[in-house]
Amino acid sequence: MKVEIWSDFACPFCYIGKRNFEKGLKEFGKEVEIEYRSFELDPSAPTQYDQTMDEILAEKYGMTVEKAKSMNDQVSAQAKTVGLDYHFDTMVPTNTFDAHRLLQFAKTKGTSESVKEALLYSYFTESKNLSDHETLATIAEANGLDKTETLEMLASDAFATNVRDDEQTGASLGIQGVPFFVINEKYGVSGAQPATSFTEVLNKVWKEENPLTMLNKEDSEDQCCSGGSCNC
Repeated sequence: MKVEIWSDFACPFCYIGKRNFEKGLKEFGKEVEIEYRSFELDPSAPTQYDQTMDEILAEKYGMTVEKAKSMNDQVSAQAKTVGLDYHFDTMVPTNTFDAHRLLQFAKTKGTSESVKEALLYSYFTESKNLSDHETLATIAEANGLDKTETLEMLASDAFATNVRDDEQTGASLGIQGVPFFVINEKYGVSGAQPATSFTEVLNKVWKEENPLTMLNKEDSEDQCCSGGSCNC
């Protein structure tokens, strides 16, 4: 079974969804191949803002800064329920394209899982700037990648096509919001669903694609008990 996950590093529900999915996957208990796909909530986002996260949210949705802060506080509270610590007050909003290029690079080195987790943690908990190449390279080095090679990659346009291909594939599937989970290129799950929902979906897909095969002959005499009676 394979699960592809479209998400963005600037999406608070993507990190929450990742935790819920991981818990649901553990309960599922079967081997699953996971691939993280790139999705930018705002491809045109600048690398630097002169506003806080609360101010950006307020301007985007035409609300007061106080209302925006309250909404972000609610998201932080939801994150805490799955063991995550968000700091919207010090978070550094930025363009995430280079962070996605780093993820694509990490795929080629077999470290995408740890790099994905580290990038999310760096953004939401440590308030790191994910468009700063030195910051990205330091994160990469801490997760098994060569820092010099990473800086050289970031200084080029390497893996830009990979990011765009993921985004195009997502668009062709009708993905408009993240997180979005695609199971075996056939089943889609949208949003940061509860862990139990992920477990149920994974079990359902597995049963549908691995139907039970009866080994006894059809003309054999059944000797079983069912519904309160025997010899069914």
